[in-house]
Amino acid sequence: MAKQPRILAGQAAAISGAARGIGRVTAEAFLRQGMKVAIGDVDLAAAERTAAELGPRTVALPLDVTEHASFAAFVAATERELGPLDVLVNNAGIMPIGPLLDEDDATTRRILDINVLGVINGLKVALPGMTARGRGHVLNIASQAGKYGLPGGATYCASKAAVINLSRAVRKELRGSGVEISVISPVAVNTELGLGLAEPRQRQFRKIEPADVAEAIVQTLHEPVFDVHVPGNLKLSERLSALAPLRVQESISRISGADAVLSQVNAGARADYELRAARSEPGLPPAQQPRQIAEKAG
Repeated sequence: MAKQPRILAGQAAAISGAARGIGRVTAEAFLRQGMKVAIGDVDLAAAERTAAELGPRTVALPLDVTEHASFAAFVAATERELGPLDVLVNNAGIMPIGPLLDEDDATTRRILDINVLGVINGLKVALPGMTARGRGHVLNIASQAGKYGLPGGATYCASKAAVINLSRAVRKELRGSGVEISVISPVAVNTELGLGLAEPRQRQFRKIEPADVAEAIVQTLHEPVFDVHVPGNLKLSERLSALAPLRVQESISRISGADAVLSQVNAGARADYELRAARSEPGLPPAQQPRQIAEKAG
């Protein structure tokens, strides 16, 4: 007999980096399910605007994911406002792109601090309460870039690969606890983070909408699975790719245009995002000068 989808109405969820993009659209999807949502973001003003627009079952809270104390305060405030935490979406992330040898050390550290340490902090803060209650679900937002590795975004790809394997390890550590861990790996998404990226030739790898990711997250809460590809047909592609020799995998990546996604970008379209990403970690100064990326690839 098939399992019945889990009921989400009344559950309390916290989403990092939820003032905009995937986080905001996921909050909207949660609200449609009857959930209560904490909007966490380092940009508190933006989080407050989002919460005001989404309605009374939301609360805006400050969150710097790179600081354990900030994440702990975020979860504590969420539980005071909304009740025991049922769902955490580790969504906050940045994607400054450019060749590795052109990447300054501050940018490297910033990517890893937000994309990796931020997820680790979320897990360390949320899981004790969830395991004590014997229930809960943490969803970590990764990327298809973390599965394949794309030129032009080496550190970003490394950070998302870390999230995938971190999630695998923690899932094993939590076996039998009643707490679910899932990792969500979308292709490029039509948000500010995805501005100016090249489109691959294969349709299944082309940019998707944040609503597609939110829908996958909601479905995963209804029917928990660990490894979630968005779009879903990429799961078969990954399995087939794993059977091929590395040289064949790399040839396919070049022919399909996947290698161009992060290496052949429109820097002008990304300029505002790159500047904001450079300032998204309060503990670090922004790079003195943005990297120079060609407007068009030859």
